[in-house]
Amino acid sequence: MAALDTNVLVRWLVVDDEVQAEVVAGLLASCAERNERLYVPLTVMLELEWVLRSRYRFEKASVLAALDGLMSASELAFQEEAALEQSLWRYRRVGAPDYADCLHVALADQARQGPLLTFDRGAARLEGAQLMQGQG
Repeated sequence: MAALDTNVLVRWLVVDDEVQAEVVAGLLASCAERNERLYVPLTVMLELEWVLRSRYRFEKASVLAALDGLMSASELAFQEEAALEQSLWRYRRVGAPDYADCLHVALADQARQGPLLTFDRGAARLEGAQLMQGQG
């Protein structure tokens, strides 16, 4: 099973390069025909959220729609899929901190290694995270 880099998923979602977007669409169609899947590493999903939000100025709802759409694509297999689903659920909630914090907490939870200790007050609002006290 081949794995996909962030830029491949960006081309497919954003279509900022029509030629490359068509190449990706063809690859996914070919995988669907052969009943094969492409692997998406966890770090790619984390970087993808950041790129969509910071580079392409996607609003949170659009980021969530894009990531949800990817997660439902039968041609894709995700590393730590349960943690990704949990992180999207956390991120969807009103007042949730950034996606990376949601993913950190979800991964700790999936590994049964919580709470996630943090100095970040925003992240500490997440269930499964705990604010550490310290000078600063």
